[in-house]
Amino acid sequence: MKNRRSKRLEIVTEAIIFFALIALIIQIAVLIYDYIRVRTDNKGLIAVLMLVVILILATCCTVFDIVRRKIMVDKPVNAILSATERIAKGDFSVRLETAHPYGKYTEYDVIIENINTMASELRKSEILKTDFVSNVSHELKTPLTVIRNYATLLRDEEDTELRKKYAQTLMDASKRLSDLITNILKLNKLENQEIQPEYAKVNLTALLAETALSYEDLIEKKELSLDCDLQDVEIVSSASLLEIIFNNLLSNAVKFTERGGTVSLSLTKEVDNAVIRFTDSGCGISPEVGARIFEKFYQGDTSHAQEGNGLGLALVKKVIDVLGGEISVESEIGKGSTFTVILKGSR
Repeated sequence: MKNRRSKRLEIVTEAIIFFALIALIIQIAVLIYDYIRVRTDNKGLIAVLMLVVILILATCCTVFDIVRRKIMVDKPVNAILSATERIAKGDFSVRLETAHPYGKYTEYDVIIENINTMASELRKSEILKTDFVSNVSHELKTPLTVIRNYATLLRDEEDTELRKKYAQTLMDASKRLSDLITNILKLNKLENQEIQPEYAKVNLTALLAETALSYEDLIEKKELSLDCDLQDVEIVSSASLLEIIFNNLLSNAVKFTERGGTVSLSLTKEVDNAVIRFTDSGCGISPEVGARIFEKFYQGDTSHAQEGNGLGLALVKKVIDVLGGEISVESEIGKGSTFTVILKGSR
């Protein structure tokens, strides 16, 4: 509303100035005509003199308008054109100065501010893209190197036990590579909004129980205790996207819990929200790591780097954003972590 009022005031002011200028020119012409007529009755001379006066006044107005356009129109337009050309060529460091202070912006100042914002956002996107490509290249290179090296060893190895060991290493590396590519594709689709969730009634209790059962062998292998406290809760959501959340969070809880530790899974209904908590008695995370834990390819605990690719929690965060939920983490070094997921619309 304030901007509209300022715009109207600006238009009225410009109209008044233009009207006053025309009125001034006419008044000057009339005064000169009266001055000449008092001194001569020669109509031909008067006509010639008035023509000269009109030409002089018209020239002054033209020069004034040219200067005005140079300063108020051509200068900002040329700056904007130059900036957009640089941006089109990939130079996102472009920054333009506005001609007026904030609150007194003209249309050109607003365009300049928008161009500055656009260039800044494009620069951030370019940096993220470069980092993403670099990280993907690194993550792909690691399992491929393992596969190549162990394939070479397997080819020349005659010992049966070692061949089995090498074969298992190849399977683990290929699975890691497959999981990495799958997560990259899922994350890319979510970020580009190519996935439109298909919502339906989902029994969270059953879905969480199925997720826990899928990790039964791994939990037994690490001799972990699994505590489940699941209320009967239903929600209208996307089962396929919820599986991504549950699988990644439970997988992390199991992975970061030492042998003989405890993993807890709880589901409660709070007001109209479903609240799911994944708790482990693992190594815990520091506040510095917790602040970056949902970033792509970020791995706080490098000792477990070979078991993941740093995309799981980034994928979880993106899925929760798509579903309109929330996720938070509470952790203490040496005492474990709790990831809390809040999903709206429980029944």
